[in-house]
Amino acid sequence: MLKSILKKNRKAFLLSLIPVVIVGIMAPLRSYIMQLLIDSSGRQELLERCLVAAVFSLGVFLFEWGSKKSQTIVVRRIEKNLRNDLMGRLQTSLAKFSKSQKQIARYIMDHYDKAAFMTASRLGQTVGVSESTVVRFATELGYDGYPHLQRALQEMIRNKLTSVQRMEVTNDRMGNRDVLQSVLSTDIDKIRMTLDELDREAFQGAVEAILQGRRIYILGVRSSGALANFLGFYFSMLFENVCLLNTNGVSEVFEQLMHIRPEDVLIGISFPRYSRRTLSAMRYSKDRGAQVIALTDSRLSPLARCADHVLIAKSDMASFVDSLVAPLSVLNALIVAVGMGRQKETEQTFDRLEHFWEEYGVYEKLEDE
Repeated sequence: MLKSILKKNRKAFLLSLIPVVIVGIMAPLRSYIMQLLIDSSGRQELLERCLVAAVFSLGVFLFEWGSKKSQTIVVRRIEKNLRNDLMGRLQTSLAKFSKSQKQIARYIMDHYDKAAFMTASRLGQTVGVSESTVVRFATELGYDGYPHLQRALQEMIRNKLTSVQRMEVTNDRMGNRDVLQSVLSTDIDKIRMTLDELDREAFQGAVEAILQGRRIYILGVRSSGALANFLGFYFSMLFENVCLLNTNGVSEVFEQLMHIRPEDVLIGISFPRYSRRTLSAMRYSKDRGAQVIALTDSRLSPLARCADHVLIAKSDMASFVDSLVAPLSVLNALIVAVGMGRQKETEQTFDRLEHFWEEYGVYEKLEDE
């Protein structure tokens, strides 16, 4: 596998060696100059040589620093290629696999959309091998375990599953299991994963951006519109400067964003399959200098690339119904944190609202029997 990696990334690998070779040549030269400095006599000559040595050392330092950065970039590119080349790895390694491993590999290549959401046990049963064989297969491919292989498969098909494919995956996952138990358990797992992966600094940065924003724009399309409406409902109570973008037409979104400024904030919400309209609006707002906050499912999401603050909330893309439980919990936390950030104003607002609700009979009163 190492040979295959080097072959596919030969150019990047050779480029990464150039700074190492140059620095290797320059290091002895630096030692030679310092030796000349020690052996020199005469103050003027000594001063000149000191100056040369200092400039030369600074140049080497800067070059080495730049070389480390360039090598880091190369390594990241190679890692990215590996993530995106799972199918290539399967094809390359197929000949050396055992009979059982070939069965697993062929099933994944033919049914990767289903395999991505199977447990090791379920994949083994489907293919006709043991669970331990599936786990060893993942290790053979270079992953730390089956969960890492599964995650690579899921990232590969992200935003590609059609509604029909989602329905098929749902049927395969559920089988004869209790639907209520299965769905609620999955939602609980998504909340746990969200809690583990959500960047606290990004969350706090989003809170501060909202509190300091001149105007707050909120955008969510299709099923994400429910999340946008929820956030807009509560933010409209806390702020006077909230605009929940109307998404009936593509042009309407940009007409409402026409006057967005650097002091403003746009909160974009989208999950697989990602909304092109939301992404375009976020890019437009970013170009205008506004602070952009993304609520999405992964750092690989296209929304994350054009956002200043990325809030990750796991959604279940293996169902024809978008599971938005974890994203809703993150928005709930965001509303609470923003409310606490302006506690005095929030208390005054809800005190006034209570009088309105009482006066106009907004809520039904339950009398004691």
